[in-house]
Amino acid sequence: MANPPPSINSHSGYSPATKTFHSLRPLVALPPISQPLSFTSYAVSLLPNPFPSYPALIDGSTGVSLSYPDLVSQIHSLASSLHSHLGISKGHVAFILSPSCLKIPILYLSLLSLGAIVTPANPAATPSELSRLIHLSGPAFFFATSSTSSKLPCHVTPILIDSPLFRSFLDSGSSLSDPIEILQSDPAAIQFSSGTTGRIKAAALPHRSFIAMTAGFHALRPSEMETTMLSAPMFHSLGFFVALKGIALAETTVVVGGAPLERIMAVAERFDVTQMTAAPPLVVGMAQSEETLRFDLSSLRRVFCGGAPLSQDAAERFLARFPLVEISQGYGSTEAGGISRMIGPEECRRGRSVGRLTENVEAKVVHHVTGKVLSVGEQGELCVRGPATMLGYVGDPEANALAFDSEGWLKTGDLCYFDEDGFLYIVDRLKEMIKYKAYQVPPAELEHVLQSLPEIVDAAVVPYPHEEAGQIPMAFVVRQPGSNLSELEVMEFVAKQVAPYKKIRRVAFIKSIPKSAAGKVLRRELASFALCGSFSRL
Repeated sequence: MANPPPSINSHSGYSPATKTFHSLRPLVALPPISQPLSFTSYAVSLLPNPFPSYPALIDGSTGVSLSYPDLVSQIHSLASSLHSHLGISKGHVAFILSPSCLKIPILYLSLLSLGAIVTPANPAATPSELSRLIHLSGPAFFFATSSTSSKLPCHVTPILIDSPLFRSFLDSGSSLSDPIEILQSDPAAIQFSSGTTGRIKAAALPHRSFIAMTAGFHALRPSEMETTMLSAPMFHSLGFFVALKGIALAETTVVVGGAPLERIMAVAERFDVTQMTAAPPLVVGMAQSEETLRFDLSSLRRVFCGGAPLSQDAAERFLARFPLVEISQGYGSTEAGGISRMIGPEECRRGRSVGRLTENVEAKVVHHVTGKVLSVGEQGELCVRGPATMLGYVGDPEANALAFDSEGWLKTGDLCYFDEDGFLYIVDRLKEMIKYKAYQVPPAELEHVLQSLPEIVDAAVVPYPHEEAGQIPMAFVVRQPGSNLSELEVMEFVAKQVAPYKKIRRVAFIKSIPKSAAGKVLRRELASFALCGSFSRL
């Protein structure tokens, strides 16, 4: 916000009058909400005319690429074929089960242009998990690959993305004779949320959500052409958006999927990658592994890190090895879209924060017990409001009533605070707080302390039942190879740095911390292992 109103503090973005925090970014104009507009039409309208001849998409494994003219042609061809041959149209839910590949963004944009609701799922999910997702979303059409189709229910006949039929749809050269009118408020995607921390839900997101987020990136885009490496899976909300945003901003997106560190580095070198997405485990690996030193990463300028907290220690180790690369941390959710991010070297130096509020987003911090609305520096639950917010959870009025307040604020479930410069800090998930006697202990805070010990590679903290205290903090620790670090040494190290009620009171050493594709610690899984004492499988 170039010149905020007098009621809004120009440093923190806080308005004492409304008790809300406002974005300090320049206001980004959005298309009028009444204007019929699909995300696909919006994305194509942002591309230069004529379309760029350089690659829009590159397969990092094979080097196969697709230019912008061919990409746009295939989007139109596929949309026309899906509509005329299969009858896919506005309001149809399309369930997609596929690893990341070049055909997925084409499929997403084709379906969005028809008004169909794109519903991607994790190809690693089990058949029983997929049955639950299908029940939640109610799809009319299914897309899969020859390797994933067997996981779908036996009564389902999916369209195979790697089949000759699908290839013929891409190359048909046809286009819709009568374009379908799509409102920005119409649902564009269903994305699944909260699988690691509770009952999974299906969040419906409108075209407006992706238009608003893309508009913000487009308004603040750098002048030079970017080559972005996408390592986040495209079924995940981050990978989904980055794939679509990269096309709208005329970037070259290099798709690598779930590749090991060495292959990711080789791809970054081969294609002169300038920026990349990275979950915290990848950032940690780049900072620690000697393998990364073998590759020329001189083109790399920026790493977008999100999905889970990145420890200060890990960030410092990364910057010591790559001093010219910015770690741009951000924060968002499936339900709210992008909430905050870092822009530029100065903001990226605020290591423990997740940046400043994104364009057109406002927030308030509410005491999670009393409901009092809080000010700068005070910790409470973050609530947000903006054009990227979801429509709601599909078929779940109870969850919607809990997620939104009466004024339309979305409750994130995250304990946070804003500092005097408008930077947002996430303390922890409220539902993951450890209840020790009358105190609340944030696991993430203890994990940061643990990860600062050189002999510890990774760590996670979960609640462990205790008759007197209710719950005590238990640490799962991955030691450096060859380390003889003991449980007592871990507990004593933490005890010297935290208040007595936050002390680690139980320790287990394991081989690795279970995490989601986005790098989030699977705390429920760890808590279950803690109760049964089965650490050998970890």
